[in-house]
Amino acid sequence: MPDRDPHAPSRNESATRPRAGFLATLRAVLWSFVGIRRRHDYESDVHSLDPRAVIAAGLLAGLVFVLTIIAVVRLVIGSSG
Repeated sequence: MPDRDPHAPSRNESATRPRAGFLATLRAVLWSFVGIRRRHDYESDVHSLDPRAVIAAGLLAGLVFVLTIIAVVRLVIGSSG
């Protein structure tokens, strides 16, 4: 049997940790877009965020960002002519 890391959470401990909701995940992703995050919040996110939810929130936020840029460009180009 391989040696287990004594600092790693046990299976029961990791299973009982509460998972962050989608809004908390989205908030963490939006803060990461800005690039500002307190260490305490980051460490809390590491233990509570679901990687699949982070990917989904990142894709959603990226899509909204791109669509917003496209809408602003169309608005500026449309008003200049």
